[in-house]
Amino acid sequence: MTTAQAPPNLVGMSGGTLRDAFGRALVELARERDDLVVLDADIAGGTGTHHFRDACPDRFYQFGIAEQNMMAAAGGMASLGLLPVVTTFAVFCLRAVEQARLSIAYSGRKVVIAASHPGLDVGPDGGSAQCFEDLAAFRAIPGMAVLSPADPLEMRAATRAAIEWDGPVYLRTGRSPAPCVTVEGAPFELGRGSVLRDGSDVTLVACGVEVARSLAAAEELEREGISARVVNLHTLAPVDDALLERCSRETRAFVTAEDASIRGGLGSTVAESLARTAPAPIEMIGIDDVFGTSGEPEELAAHYAIDAPAIAAAARRVLVRK
Repeated sequence: MTTAQAPPNLVGMSGGTLRDAFGRALVELARERDDLVVLDADIAGGTGTHHFRDACPDRFYQFGIAEQNMMAAAGGMASLGLLPVVTTFAVFCLRAVEQARLSIAYSGRKVVIAASHPGLDVGPDGGSAQCFEDLAAFRAIPGMAVLSPADPLEMRAATRAAIEWDGPVYLRTGRSPAPCVTVEGAPFELGRGSVLRDGSDVTLVACGVEVARSLAAAEELEREGISARVVNLHTLAPVDDALLERCSRETRAFVTAEDASIRGGLGSTVAESLARTAPAPIEMIGIDDVFGTSGEPEELAAHYAIDAPAIAAAARRVLVRK
């Protein structure tokens, strides 16, 4: 049974970026593994892999703006005994889904695909660069693990777990500063979610940047006498069915929150899991069948109703259905 961590105080907390934590974690892992190589699509400064490039230039491969070629080459490198980490922006990963499917997953190759700038995190770059579909696309590939860590501390642990996982992994990072919602040394197991805050009335299930917003929503709900449990479901595939079933039997109502499309993303993941075990009413917070627009990430979160007040409002709605 997963136990709850002490709920963090979000007031005044700050953290680094997920991409920076990812890049630094790669450098640490490179000291332990001489088979680790990084493949870049001309954006090392944007993905955090400039740390690895500077530390291990002989193990850093520049492919230019050729993501499909890079993804296929990673499969080939893996077949020769290397452990490739493919890095680009999330929206460009969609360009190479076919190669990820055939050259990596179908071929049984161990490759980590790390995607920066997901969801509304791209901000002013606008709708053409804001990728909401990546979780759904990569979760649908057989055998592909899908991770979306919540903060820089968890990103460091998730990077190590992704490298050690026996199979291909899609790992979301991010470019904006993220508040610390986990604690140093907290257990991280791929495929197992964690309860960050306990509660008995409703379960808020979140991943990535939405974990901090869900914790803030839980604080808002507590002032109204509503006890909200917050689950950090950092792994969408394979999903922690046992944890979700237990939460369903104990709280009997859910809100899911993601900076991604609710069609095939976290909301769908939770709904599919509960349909197999312990069905309960669910309200889904995320991007619903629209493209994005330009703006700062926090402004866009409010505009698309994936911020803390929207999560709290969804909890009130689901309690009526409960």
